[in-house]
Amino acid sequence: MLQKTINKVSEAIAPIYESLFDNLKAERVLNVDETGHRDRGQKMWTWCFRSNGFTVFRIDPRRSSGVLLDVFGEEFDGVIGCDHFRAYHKYRGLTDCAVQFCFAHLIRDLRFLKEHSSGRTHGWAGRLLDASRDMFRVIHDREKLGERFDGELEDAAMMVLMRATYRVPKDPKACNLARRFEEHGDDYLRFLTTPGLEPTKNIAERAIRFVVIDRRVTQGSKSEQRQRRLERIWTLMATCEEREFSLFDCLRQAVKQHLAGEPPPSLFAGDS
Repeated sequence: MLQKTINKVSEAIAPIYESLFDNLKAERVLNVDETGHRDRGQKMWTWCFRSNGFTVFRIDPRRSSGVLLDVFGEEFDGVIGCDHFRAYHKYRGLTDCAVQFCFAHLIRDLRFLKEHSSGRTHGWAGRLLDASRDMFRVIHDREKLGERFDGELEDAAMMVLMRATYRVPKDPKACNLARRFEEHGDDYLRFLTTPGLEPTKNIAERAIRFVVIDRRVTQGSKSEQRQRRLERIWTLMATCEEREFSLFDCLRQAVKQHLAGEPPPSLFAGDS
């Protein structure tokens, strides 16, 4: 009886999920993250796609650009907030999309390098961290700076780029970070010129956090049918939280309209 009820709820919210999934392609800015889990011993990945207004989860055995192609297609030309994982590099090369590499991940790498190095490497990492802090301090003081803001921000951003690529020590990790800026500097600073784009992918990481907890409690998805159920309920849970709606009320309304043969709640069916 309980299993039948769970299946019925999943069927009721399936159209809501599919509609939100389809709406991802039309978004101009998205943050993406992924986390692994097991399904009957097989490695699976839960992908989180966080927009301004809704969140979609997708479970797939791949952690590759193929998932992004399946979700967004080849015509996507928005901006993806992500980490430096190679799948995002490959997808960008196949499409007209842009990326915002997570600045928080960069800061973390720089702090680690500074704390675990000495000499020139320690100094280089410290100077780049200081330049990054100065840039975000300018952003924080935008109202105070008034007409001076644009000029101050441009100078601060240029200082970050200079510190990242000037007099780089021979330490392999420092060279790797410097090479990132030489090749992808614009992709770390794109948030400065793109309205609505965050410098980090923290909103996607926060959205996927409860999935990590669920994974630890349940020990994985355990079947393809359950994968689909989890995608749907996780999506509804995260979207309801983002929009400050009652999950229970949304589920009740979806089931009621499903049993009556009516379309799902319009708020989630067509409104992104």
